[in-house]
Amino acid sequence: MVKDNHNKFQRFRAEFDFFAYESFSINETPDGLRIVFNFNLDDKYSFHPDIVFVRSKINWNKLPPSGLENFAFHLGLIELLSYWKAACPSRILIKPFRLGEEQIDWWKNVWFQGLGEFFYLNNIKTSKDDFADVVCTSKSHAALHELALDEKKVIVPIGGGKDSAVTLELLKDHYQCIPMIMNPRNASISTASVAGFRREEIFELHRSIHPQLLRLNDEGFLNGHTPFSALLAFVSVVCAGLTGTKNIALSNESSANEPTDPETGVNHQYSKSYEFERDFRNYTAKYTSADINYFSFLRPLNEVGIANIFSGFSKYHSIFRSCNAGSKTDSWCGKCPKCLFTYILLSPVLAKGELTRIFNKNLLDDPKLLDIFEELTGLKDIKPFECVGTVDEVNYSLCRTVKKYPEPLPFLLKYYISSPLFQKYRNLSFDLQKLNPDHYLDDRMLAILNQANHG
Repeated sequence: MVKDNHNKFQRFRAEFDFFAYESFSINETPDGLRIVFNFNLDDKYSFHPDIVFVRSKINWNKLPPSGLENFAFHLGLIELLSYWKAACPSRILIKPFRLGEEQIDWWKNVWFQGLGEFFYLNNIKTSKDDFADVVCTSKSHAALHELALDEKKVIVPIGGGKDSAVTLELLKDHYQCIPMIMNPRNASISTASVAGFRREEIFELHRSIHPQLLRLNDEGFLNGHTPFSALLAFVSVVCAGLTGTKNIALSNESSANEPTDPETGVNHQYSKSYEFERDFRNYTAKYTSADINYFSFLRPLNEVGIANIFSGFSKYHSIFRSCNAGSKTDSWCGKCPKCLFTYILLSPVLAKGELTRIFNKNLLDDPKLLDIFEELTGLKDIKPFECVGTVDEVNYSLCRTVKKYPEPLPFLLKYYISSPLFQKYRNLSFDLQKLNPDHYLDDRMLAILNQANHG
């Protein structure tokens, strides 16, 4: 739902002159590592969020203090977005270290594109050049260090959905995998457990939102989406440094490249896109560590291909969760775009009874989901602002489901076959054996993925 908050945006910018990234602190304890960020909104509000890297039985690397400071500094540069957006001041002051002009341009691009959905849904009219000026007050640059990293080790971020389960399952027998989980919940912990990892073999992190931001949200300050996957990228780099791990294997697929709104190019999944992955790799190699290999293991595949592979991993079917609305209760809400998209995607490859057990109902027989259904299929111009696949993938999956579904058809499938989309897409074919060439997998990784894709 688009809110007309452009006037509020202008009013806040007139009231609040700057947002400052004042400093950060790093505290090592027997339990782990705690990084606290200190942000300041025009000397009127301050924020002190933290991220705790929990020490377990995983061996930690001894990083030079300046190297750890570099990692922490960059983590704060992406964390600050959540707090800047409350009032969107026209100046962002960076105090801990200095950024070069190339770095400033990179960060402005990541911030602006990562806030594309926030600007869109608040009807805020601005541009990459105008949304903020970046001013660095320090004269020193963060230090870049060579790291001794193990090429046999792979960090695999786990969110609890099907994609990270596929990545972990395919890599765990070939590499020394370290599941990485931020703010653990049942689905993410269960995914690692089902894959054969004990709790002490998981790299856990705990990220907090400072209460002052929540109070401002309640008071009517601006709010909206920030690029969580970009934050996860910088967090994973810190984890790689701490554990001496060469590889970071994300689970983002080629489908994430499709914009949510084709007209404006705004993409809810920008920080999961190939564009971000490419830019992030280049930036980290130049400014944090050239030794870390960040990539998405599933990038050569689309959502349909991943669903086909996942359908064969039945041990994960009862425990995986992709629903944001139900994340706190470890459930599928059955009402949101993510639930319906996942149900549609799996409908051609899982039996109806198994889908009903997973989701606790037949989502294709729920008339209340018609609006979301029209967004997912392209009957409406804009897709849901969620991590969902492409319009073609949704229609391809629906056409396959119609062919296998026993009569009588449920409500949404009846509606679908009467729409022009069914005639348009009924003969659409995907070459699921063909891999997208835009990826950063080496030959060994690609061979593992290729074998699973042809299985």
